[in-house]
Amino acid sequence: MKEERDRRKAARGKIGEATRQLRPTGLGCATMITVTDPAFAQLRVLLEEKGEAQKGLRIFVESGGCAGMQYGMALDDALPGDGIYEKDGAKVLVDAKSLEYLHGSTVDYSDDLAGAGFRILNPNAVRSCGCGTSFEAPEGAVEGAEAGHAHN
Repeated sequence: MKEERDRRKAARGKIGEATRQLRPTGLGCATMITVTDPAFAQLRVLLEEKGEAQKGLRIFVESGGCAGMQYGMALDDALPGDGIYEKDGAKVLVDAKSLEYLHGSTVDYSDDLAGAGFRILNPNAVRSCGCGTSFEAPEGAVEGAEAGHAHN
């Protein structure tokens, strides 16, 4: 238990500290998100604990939640057409349709009074729910996000 807490503390950080703006491989477009070093570090810990080093953290957007759209996350294999953000063997996977909602977003990991977990700071969200997983997309935003992701 203490070992796990120490690993989490080592992996956490604040937005703006040691971030990586990456262009995804696997897509022809220049859609970008930022993944912080603490997020990559915690992802490596998670993949190691689960014994699934070949997988990545899939981040997707779908209809639902308190504000109309919601983020989802799952450990998954890369699929054709995914944007793949990778550092030191840890991969963040995002399907093309979800990237349209997430362009310019920052994926971070924090362990604070609000809890431990991956967080998405999305500048495209018109409003976000207090739960942190739901947001309202701008009017006229991409249609059909619920059909745009694939995960297990």
